[in-house]
Amino acid sequence: MAGLVFIALSILIAVLGYLIMPDQTPQANNMTIQLSLKKPGSEYTMLRMRREGLVDTVGIFTKMFFGQPSFYKDIPVTAWHFSKDSIYVDEYVSDEDKPSKAAFNLAEVATGKKIAAGISSDALAEQIKAHQIVKRKYWLGTDIYGRDLLSRLILGARISLAVGFVSVAISLLLGIVVGSVAGYFGGWIDASLSWVMNMLWALPALLLVIAISFALGKGLWQIFIAVGLSMWVEVGRLVRGQVMSLKHVEFVEAARSMGFNNTRIIRRHILPNIIGPILVLASSNFASAILLEAGLSFLGFGAQPPTPTWGGMIKEHYGYIIMNLAYLAILPGIAIMLMVYAFNLVTVGLRDAFDIKSQSTRI
Repeated sequence: MAGLVFIALSILIAVLGYLIMPDQTPQANNMTIQLSLKKPGSEYTMLRMRREGLVDTVGIFTKMFFGQPSFYKDIPVTAWHFSKDSIYVDEYVSDEDKPSKAAFNLAEVATGKKIAAGISSDALAEQIKAHQIVKRKYWLGTDIYGRDLLSRLILGARISLAVGFVSVAISLLLGIVVGSVAGYFGGWIDASLSWVMNMLWALPALLLVIAISFALGKGLWQIFIAVGLSMWVEVGRLVRGQVMSLKHVEFVEAARSMGFNNTRIIRRHILPNIIGPILVLASSNFASAILLEAGLSFLGFGAQPPTPTWGGMIKEHYGYIIMNLAYLAILPGIAIMLMVYAFNLVTVGLRDAFDIKSQSTRI
């Protein structure tokens, strides 16, 4: 139950995505280099400079799945004051260095243009003070590029769950078809398909995924396909064995004697009776897919930057483990561990739920 609750909560967070993230820019890639490697809970004052050019406001669903491009460029400041038509600020550089003095035209800050006709300097100053000088808190700190770590962790959950879902769907589709055909028809068909499955079964999963990734290229959709193609053999072997054990039982023979074709017998009479073991294996494969994706991202074969993935975040920060910033790599590692553990708990629960023999023994 705990595993199912954690997975449901993770799915909800992943679906809401940008709507609940502190950094709502695409890929949570809003960099503030001056604020790189800041500790959790750090808070800074930002002067938000209006970007030049038109930035469209996207709809809520577009924002939920793809983010909202930022209207502003953030400049961390330690102090500021207004004078006539300018704002004078002390730009934050680092904890060790003195602030850098800078001055900006009020119209440039507020509108992104040199001229703002019809608006007084006092009105611009009030607008900037109310809306463009803000406090920003980094709950989990920042990464090496000054990006919000919490936002990238949330978006990384979406990547991991998406890889798990799509790759498991691919493996189930391919494995059920191949395993059903091999187990039901037998003979040379079974021998040929079993030879292919055994050959692929002998290869380490990670090496097989890397080989497929090399063939397809680097990218997120390529990872979906590569991980799915690496896991179908396990499903195929399971389905083959289950179909072989059921194809001669009475209800299948009865269906065959009534003239039903082989496709109907497999789809309507055999597969519904083996759905339990398939669901158990699918849950287990979901956890394996998350681990494979994290391993690929760590090795550089997964989704490419700036797309945030938990494995990629570990790769970027594993060098800080021996420093006082070990949490940068530990936090995504804990996220992977909790997600995999949750799916393992669900796997155990499904196995117990579909274990009819053990249930009848307890009764």
